[in-house]
Amino acid sequence: MSSFSRSAQQWATFARSWFLIDARMQPPGKIASMCSVRLQGKHKPIYHALSDCGDHVVVINSRHIAFSGNKWEQKVYSSHTGYPGGFKQVTASQLHHKDPKAIVKLAVYGMLPRNLHRRTMMQRLHIFSDDALPDDIRANLTEELQQPRAIPKKLSEYTPEEVEAFPRLWTPYVNAPRHNLGLPQTSASCRLLGGFPTTGEHLQLVASCIDDDEPEEGDVTPAGLSQLVCGRQAAL
Repeated sequence: MSSFSRSAQQWATFARSWFLIDARMQPPGKIASMCSVRLQGKHKPIYHALSDCGDHVVVINSRHIAFSGNKWEQKVYSSHTGYPGGFKQVTASQLHHKDPKAIVKLAVYGMLPRNLHRRTMMQRLHIFSDDALPDDIRANLTEELQQPRAIPKKLSEYTPEEVEAFPRLWTPYVNAPRHNLGLPQTSASCRLLGGFPTTGEHLQLVASCIDDDEPEEGDVTPAGLSQLVCGRQAAL
């Protein structure tokens, strides 16, 4: 048996809720997709394309959104005043510097249906460049939505215990002293057959270093092994 009465369930379904989304280090497209669903009311069982049943969405930290790759310079926003010579284009970085709310607002506006309800839905979108909210809006908040992408930690945020526990993916054998590798103090050499070394041959070179008291012509000595691994010079 439900803990809420039928009247309470119906009231909660038809009432307009206020959702909070933190856009810090989040892609604008993911934020706009979440906002579009709540503004249209698609998450409700009473949704219909011709009914205005959407909720309010509050987006904070729009100043700290993140783009992947080089989209800050490659993505272009165009506009036209309708007069001759009124066509303008600005990059995402220029638009964001001028108005930190514009990119999120345009992304949400483009994901809403192109009908007469779009302007009404946009009136229920509240965007703030920082995390400071007015008291009247903060009092109406009912739920905070989870961020679509997990924020990676900075190197300065890792504790010394986490740094020590992190697995070592490779060991710098080339520049390590011979006594640390458990090798004899005599000269080690290996021979490279063929042309310019590939990545697989680099690994074979490191793995096949053997003790050779009389290196022959064409052998690779430990001094030249580091140059081979870097791919800059083949000491043949």
